[in-house]
Amino acid sequence: MHAEFDHEKKKDVGGGILTTNEKEAIPAYDSTSQPSKEYFDDGFDYPTEDEINTLRHVPFELPARAFLVCIIELSERFCYYGVSGCFNNYLANPYAGGAPYTGDNLPGAIGRGTSFASGLQNFWQFWCYVTPIIGAIIADQYLGRYKTIIVFSMVYVCGLIILFVTSLPFAIENGAALGGLATAMVVIGLGTGGIKSNVAPLIAEQMTETRMKIKTTKSGERVIQDPSVTYQRIYMIFYWCINLGALSLAGTVFMEKYKGFWTVNLMGLLGFLVGFAVLVLGKRYYVTRPPQGSILPHAFKAMWIGLVNGRTMEAAKPSYQAAHGQKYSTPWNETFIDELRRGLVACKVFLFYPIYWVIYNQLNSNFVAQAGQMKLHGMPNDEMQNIDPVVIIIFIPLLDKVVYPFLRKRGFPMYPVTRITWGFILAALSMAFAAIIQHEIYIRPPYYNMPTEGGDGNDIHVAIQTPGYLLIGLSEIFASITGLEYAFTKAPANMKSFIMSMFLFTSAFGSILGIGVSAVAEDPKFVWFYTGLCIADIIATIIFWILFSHYNKTEVEMNALEDRLVKPKAVAEADRSAEPVPEHPLQ
Repeated sequence: MHAEFDHEKKKDVGGGILTTNEKEAIPAYDSTSQPSKEYFDDGFDYPTEDEINTLRHVPFELPARAFLVCIIELSERFCYYGVSGCFNNYLANPYAGGAPYTGDNLPGAIGRGTSFASGLQNFWQFWCYVTPIIGAIIADQYLGRYKTIIVFSMVYVCGLIILFVTSLPFAIENGAALGGLATAMVVIGLGTGGIKSNVAPLIAEQMTETRMKIKTTKSGERVIQDPSVTYQRIYMIFYWCINLGALSLAGTVFMEKYKGFWTVNLMGLLGFLVGFAVLVLGKRYYVTRPPQGSILPHAFKAMWIGLVNGRTMEAAKPSYQAAHGQKYSTPWNETFIDELRRGLVACKVFLFYPIYWVIYNQLNSNFVAQAGQMKLHGMPNDEMQNIDPVVIIIFIPLLDKVVYPFLRKRGFPMYPVTRITWGFILAALSMAFAAIIQHEIYIRPPYYNMPTEGGDGNDIHVAIQTPGYLLIGLSEIFASITGLEYAFTKAPANMKSFIMSMFLFTSAFGSILGIGVSAVAEDPKFVWFYTGLCIADIIATIIFWILFSHYNKTEVEMNALEDRLVKPKAVAEADRSAEPVPEHPLQ
């Protein structure tokens, strides 16, 4: 019980009361941190509200350890995209004696057709984005982020070995390819999920500055070093590394065609082991927050209290319960509820992502199939999808160094909801373009609306797909990167992995939707398929903006809460302090 409730009262960011027992509850609140120089003087120059509104905002310098985490993610994505980018041909096309495949002949192994390949790949995408929840729970409650990444990396390696062995020519010829691929998909999906939900928060935790500071540049300009702008840059760099790794597909599509699928899988395994080595050898450099035991049960209990008491999270605050007879025990502090409320904002925003992921997943499924319906001129049909990472690699530095600073300097910051909205719009345009191209394919000879009948496609050059990849690549920069950033900056301190897994889970739900519409993904229905996705995305985007555009106005206030939270520790120190929170520490 809060015996001191009426004694020392301070307002928290959400307008609630901070009691003197705050530091005894869930240690998300750092009592040594204060939000401005009005309360805390450590020699730094902190901005006033007027300065926040008038001075230019710039990122902090990134610590070198953040780039080590980037190398880990680059290696994992090098493996993931290089291997999975060949799944469509591996599944859809029949085995014809193995590599090399000449002319416009397509490499294959299992021969179950485009519809089956699209469905199984949607399952693969679904599984890869469900398993982050498992990794997040283990990290936030038990092992911490670093140890969890280690464990799931070993699972990942086991899956890659299975995939490599069953893709050898003798295994394909003896019917092991489908069973081996299905097993590898499950094991690799578990591994990548456990890594994915933890490596994204881990990189942002390497930047430990949580308070705006004033800095004078060499030119004499006073600017504000802003943690929010820094997180934006961190995830831009993070995503740039993801897509640099994704360029492995540029090589693997030729390897599958001229050397065989087993060489692709071997290269993926070796590439992943490089990242694993960096992870292990760099342990002493990383910082992270320790796990907090029963944090997730506490979070769900707090949400239940809010739900049954007028659907307001204020009811879950210790101050509210103390003032209303303490109907529920509240083994947490006021700030934890403000954190949780902020996390729920992110989860509501994420509800509109599944339709976006349905569109994004066309990159390595139906866009590849569409390329196979055109004249390839000796190019593998899955080579065109490499335009997507190239677009991202080119445009991320342009936006980060030129466009976003230009807009901020002129008083037009691209707040997260605005960026996400533009991402959705660009995704809709990519589907509109795909529908136009599909119509062009269907009106061309020699096979017209059944372009795969002859095996060599209709008379239209595959390069015409390029604008579609350009549009969806740009949409990723606005929607996908911002989603990662939003998941980290809005999550409670000790639930970073879990909220990140909620964002990733939207991709799993998108895969379910993809499975539902995959029955329409066949000739001669593709024009209507792409048109339907375009219309659905436009409707979702309009509703999204109407519901959530007002969050742009509270973005700075929500991010300011981060300064009150426990700061990350060195991994070794976090391991020592990773003790479960007492069930009722206030009683």
